[in-house]
Amino acid sequence: MNRLGAATSPYLLQHKDNPVDWWEWGPGAFAEARRRNVPILLSVGYAACHWCHVMAHESFEDQATADYVNEHYVSIKVDREERPDVDAVYMQATTAMTGQGGWPMTVVMDHEGAPFFAGTYLPDQPRHGSPSFTQVLRALSGAWTDRGDDVRKTAANVAEHLRQEASLPSYALTGERIDGAVATLAQEFDAMAGGFGGAPKFPPTMVLEFLRRYRGEAAQQARHMLARTVAAMAGSGMYDQVGGGFARYAVDRAWVVPHFEKMLYDNAQLLGLYARLGSELGDRIATETADFLLRELLTEQGGFASALDADSPAEPGGHAEEGLFYAWTPDQLEAVLGPADGAWAAELFNVTEGGTFEDGMSTLQLRHYPADEADRTRLAEVRRRLLAAREQRPRPARDDKVVAAWNGLAISGLVDAGRRLGRPDYLAAATRAGELLARLHLREGRLLRVSRDGIAGAHAGVLEDYGCVATGFLALAQATADPRWLALATGLLDTALAGFAAPDGGFYDTSADAEVLVARPRDPGDNASPSGLSSLVHALVDAHALTGVGRYRDAAETALATVSVLADKAPRFAGWSLAAAVTMLDGPLEVAVVGPPGDRRDALVARALALPGAVVVAADPADLATDGIPLMAGRTPVDGLPAAYVCRGFVCERPVTEPDGIG
Repeated sequence: MNRLGAATSPYLLQHKDNPVDWWEWGPGAFAEARRRNVPILLSVGYAACHWCHVMAHESFEDQATADYVNEHYVSIKVDREERPDVDAVYMQATTAMTGQGGWPMTVVMDHEGAPFFAGTYLPDQPRHGSPSFTQVLRALSGAWTDRGDDVRKTAANVAEHLRQEASLPSYALTGERIDGAVATLAQEFDAMAGGFGGAPKFPPTMVLEFLRRYRGEAAQQARHMLARTVAAMAGSGMYDQVGGGFARYAVDRAWVVPHFEKMLYDNAQLLGLYARLGSELGDRIATETADFLLRELLTEQGGFASALDADSPAEPGGHAEEGLFYAWTPDQLEAVLGPADGAWAAELFNVTEGGTFEDGMSTLQLRHYPADEADRTRLAEVRRRLLAAREQRPRPARDDKVVAAWNGLAISGLVDAGRRLGRPDYLAAATRAGELLARLHLREGRLLRVSRDGIAGAHAGVLEDYGCVATGFLALAQATADPRWLALATGLLDTALAGFAAPDGGFYDTSADAEVLVARPRDPGDNASPSGLSSLVHALVDAHALTGVGRYRDAAETALATVSVLADKAPRFAGWSLAAAVTMLDGPLEVAVVGPPGDRRDALVARALALPGAVVVAADPADLATDGIPLMAGRTPVDGLPAAYVCRGFVCERPVTEPDGIG
């Protein structure tokens, strides 16, 4: 066993028995490298990463490779989900040095943390003109020994490049610029398959929410891109047609074959998006995805696990292969369902004799959801039987660490689904997850990034943790009218404004008192989950709508201005910021619904929730300490009936008692 045996990260624990003498990230590893005068090998990945497993099996588990690494390097293993700050710095270096990024990430650096080599997956044997992992390591070790001054100079130059901090150009995201972002997205839209760009194709959740909220001159085009994409993803092989929930991405343009890992951050966001659609399709996919979260990712403590692995063994104890848990053959369907239902399911799910995946197996697609009620009932029974049969297969591993930011996203998604679908169990799960974050991850106003098995890790939260958790707490404040959630959220926002602010009005991704790295990471662009900046902006906008505190809106406007260049040039990476900009241009709408619970109040709330970007609080005055939520202060029923107060900037229209009066 190496030095990873005491780690809390499931990813690091996967490597604790490697013959490589791994260290966790920390000063001890750097001190050892200085003592031995050898370079540092940094390997970054995550538990559900397929190619991380491949490289581990090929190289890190190989004794001869490990012997060479141990003699010539000090090796550090990092879980990117646990240390997004370390990952961000060296991913910036990797993309700058190679033109692309990804995981596993392989970096070689000097004793100050300055990199002089960066790459991703390196094979154990030379392939397709690329050198092997050991060839690269031998060359770098030789350069360190024979040309040490040149190597250190190169590393210093890279470090200086990473530290360059030109202020981001800032200008307002006006309606005209937002129209321009929609036009750019239309140029990149895949009209045939939905989504944007070619393969691989990731779910563009934040961009789709922007298109859902957009009401400008290209609104019809935006609606088309939204509708085409959500339908394509829902019927695709990327969506688990048996158990619900989405895989991380599709390897092909048409969404047929997924990269099978299931990430909490994807499913949390997609759950909320589909719930907000307010359509039959949206309600179905939101329900199935929420049920997947509660069935497969919920931890005993009430939080949500980070991911399910892409790989699963063909049999218990066997070698893991990607996708075996999810793919089917016609014969397997018939064995579970019988000849008639098996043939019907094969046709419905496009399971072919030749296969759409590998080795004659097919991913399940549902391109045409049955219109006939009898067929829908039959489909529900088929799904139930296939799910039960699939539960007997060896399961993919689960990364059960609880990440603060992603649990914040899960809370928001579950609240949206719970309120819109009338599912109190979803709201209860969201509340329990919020209680876990408040109890375990929040220490004296500061967030901790991860916990596992009810024990919080020592790593400080980054900006996305503050933004996503604050947004989740604000969603709970709206759903429960409990002012405690508002107080917790605004406390996090105050801490973030004080500790993460950049001089140009944007934000760094780490706090001013965080561990000093070779560069202080800062990236306003969204990736698979919202950037720290865009997540914080959404929380600031919601907090202003609930409290009327002007500095929250001012901070959001100033921060959004620093994303303007990105929104102009690459709106696919600014979708969440653009969604916030649309909401701010529209007000946002602030809706206070007051009155005893029941059908009349529920109808008002449902109409208010249909307004894109609206902040909606509903409460019974008899049960509410209204002073704790300023938007609710002084609100009373009208003539004994539940009433809705629709406001912008705390300037309200006359209260209405009928849903049609909310618009």
